[in-house]
Amino acid sequence: MLARVRRRLVISSCITRTLHVSTARRRQPFDPSAVERISEDVDVCIVGGGPAGLSAAIRLKQLEQERGKDFRIVVLEKGAEVGSHILSGAVIEPRALNELLPGWSSRPDHPLKQPATSSTMKFLTSSLAVPIPHPPQMNNDGNYIASLSQFTSWLGTIAEEMGVEVYPGFAGAGIVYSDDGKGVLGVRTNEVGLDKNFHMKETFEPGMEFRAKVTLIAEGAHGSLSKELINKFDLRRDADPQTYGIGLKEVWRVDPSQYRPGEVVHTMGWPLDWKTYGGGWVYHMADGLVSLGLVIGLDYANPWLSPYNELQRMKHHPCFSRLLSGSSTRIAYGARALNEGGLQAVPHVHFPGGALIGCSAGFVNIAKIKGTHNAMKSGMLAAEAAADVLCRTNEETTVSEPVSLRLSDMSAYETNLRDSWVWSDLHEVRNIRASFNTPLGIWGGIAYSGIDSLFLKGRTPWTFRNVSRMSDAAHTRPASLCKRITYPPPQPPLSTDLLTSLTLTGTNHAEDQPVHLRVRANGVEDAAVRRDHVRRNVGEYAGLLGRACPAGVYEYVDDEHTSAVEDGGSEGWGGKKLVINSQNCIHCKLCDIKVPTQDITWTVPEGGGGPKYTIT
Repeated sequence: MLARVRRRLVISSCITRTLHVSTARRRQPFDPSAVERISEDVDVCIVGGGPAGLSAAIRLKQLEQERGKDFRIVVLEKGAEVGSHILSGAVIEPRALNELLPGWSSRPDHPLKQPATSSTMKFLTSSLAVPIPHPPQMNNDGNYIASLSQFTSWLGTIAEEMGVEVYPGFAGAGIVYSDDGKGVLGVRTNEVGLDKNFHMKETFEPGMEFRAKVTLIAEGAHGSLSKELINKFDLRRDADPQTYGIGLKEVWRVDPSQYRPGEVVHTMGWPLDWKTYGGGWVYHMADGLVSLGLVIGLDYANPWLSPYNELQRMKHHPCFSRLLSGSSTRIAYGARALNEGGLQAVPHVHFPGGALIGCSAGFVNIAKIKGTHNAMKSGMLAAEAAADVLCRTNEETTVSEPVSLRLSDMSAYETNLRDSWVWSDLHEVRNIRASFNTPLGIWGGIAYSGIDSLFLKGRTPWTFRNVSRMSDAAHTRPASLCKRITYPPPQPPLSTDLLTSLTLTGTNHAEDQPVHLRVRANGVEDAAVRRDHVRRNVGEYAGLLGRACPAGVYEYVDDEHTSAVEDGGSEGWGGKKLVINSQNCIHCKLCDIKVPTQDITWTVPEGGGGPKYTIT
């Protein structure tokens, strides 16, 4: 612990010196090549303080003790606190936790206080809830209903107790490559103190480099560094494109007459139409709280659909309105993209110098509607491979070897992953979600997934593949070919407008900073790119992002400076322009995934910005 504190002081003193010299360059344009960065050498740098990243860190410290070594482990977390960017249902399968921390239940501070006591599934019409059999994979015996945000915060506390250096508010913004570009030497945090025009304010601090023998990427679904590494090293060469869902969640403190601790309910059907994949949930947590929400597959075709308004409409079903009646009060809201591609979409998970773990690779079991157990196990397996690499490197590496030969080889992690229960967990259900994107259609997918989950259990010689390699964005149809959806107005307190819900996320970003949501095509960001974005997204897709974003970030507003005939320098088209309210962003990544033109790139804002989830 003392060593960790000392290192923090060293880092702080270095930053102070950098601040001292940077004051002479106030409001000068930022030139990355002219900045002298602080560089810290570590054994393992983990980007992302979620369940996967923290499980890897804890396991590394356990192996350090077992082998009598000294590993310096750093976890960089973009949230202001560990857990503040974490959102899930969540029903947690404790299989990986039991392996990682066998005595966890004896710790008085553990957050898994509410065991699941029952599991049911219902098919909803607009007024009825019809009980239907649920797949055996959705059996929740031995599982726990909890806030994944609180669970992650607890793991962070354990990691720090074991000597892991955890740095909240430090966002991994860039990869540090070897000189020949063939491997990863670490990561760079983002600059702090740039204004919206990329000029240096008096508070400017350049990002730091954390150079590591092993770099583990644990950003969660569709992270910016994960995307870069998957593309650079062609990690998806043998895998299907990843597909996603958007999960929207609320937490309510319900009237005591409606509270049934441990009850788990999943729903299909209404409010979604038969062409749209998705479903709802109700989990009765500890302490009188209920988690409820809706997941919608982002391969939905109709650009008029609004995930947020679908969730608000769902709460007016008699099932939900009764649950939320009386003295019930809503206390939290949030949203996050989740992986739905399954085993077929898992890329190669190692690259020269490091590996992808958790949802950066995509280990969600959609049939179970769970992924935390697989994410944690992947982190543990990566930690074991990294520990072997560190021990071997210390014994064998010579200074005279070129850097390309000294890059850590994490291929053992992928081998061990394929031999683990994570792989068998995903293999059994590999065709269930994929069956909904075959010529069988939605109804055929329901029939096939029922047969597979109840009888076949994945024991088939076939695997459904995305042979067309269609992304979720490519499934979107022009608005002119789809039925317009009209949503009823909010009826508080049961349903509210989006900005009222957004206040429950605690989201905050410094306003005078570069917009972290970049309108970019082929690496170019200019007025012509934004104009073409507006032309296609308004003209063909009726401004999809204005409805799809669950935080009200995107608006296509009237532009008095443009008309139907545009001049070449305008950013607008057809009397409309794009406004990005980046300060509203809750880091769900929907825009980057779903925008039909694929010209929105989500990047990390200043560290510490974003939602401040505590109970999600």
